[in-house]
Amino acid sequence: MTASTVLTARALLLDMDGTLVNSDAVVERVWRRWADRHGLDGDEVMKVVHGRQGYASMAVLLPNRPMEQNYADNARMLAEETADMEGVVAIEGAGEFLASLRESGVPHALVTSADVGLSAARMGAAGLALPELRITAESVGASKPDPEGFLKGAAELGVAPEECVVFEDSGAGISAGRSAGMRVVGVGPRAGFHRPDAVVRDLRGVRVEGLEGGRVRLRVG
Repeated sequence: MTASTVLTARALLLDMDGTLVNSDAVVERVWRRWADRHGLDGDEVMKVVHGRQGYASMAVLLPNRPMEQNYADNARMLAEETADMEGVVAIEGAGEFLASLRESGVPHALVTSADVGLSAARMGAAGLALPELRITAESVGASKPDPEGFLKGAAELGVAPEECVVFEDSGAGISAGRSAGMRVVGVGPRAGFHRPDAVVRDLRGVRVEGLEGGRVRLRVG
């Protein structure tokens, strides 16, 4: 982007993996091993898994497999991922961005496809403080690209969906934000392919300014 995009909002809803935390190394290791076990092409698997809960990715990749097996496999995968923090680091600017939200009192929530254990482990490994409000895998009945998580985050913050801005990196997450009726800032190299409202390389490209009436201005780019 050559010029900033300016958005206003009352609340921000933040994805974790790929948005606040770079966990790509772990995701690649775990899912490529899974692909090998099931005789699938690892490159094709990696096109599907970002942004979704594991069982939902498995349902796409193995459409004829009973969902009960996907849930069981998902539990094993979560345990494997939670035990592997090698290479997990913060996205550039994430710490400063989260601090600016806390200091300015901007309502915000983490909305992640990870469960409580994995989200706490990855945020801790990246040296990032968890937002007070967290919508995790346990909080919802449907995975992104379903908008349930973002809608629940907005409801718990007491803010209308159209007054929220989502920060996401994946196609599934960007679709979920759009389906929730929210504007979406895409973060990182995957995001631009899915046509969010604005795109930044990392969170150093976002500036937060408080406005009167409980609103916030975002300068993106």
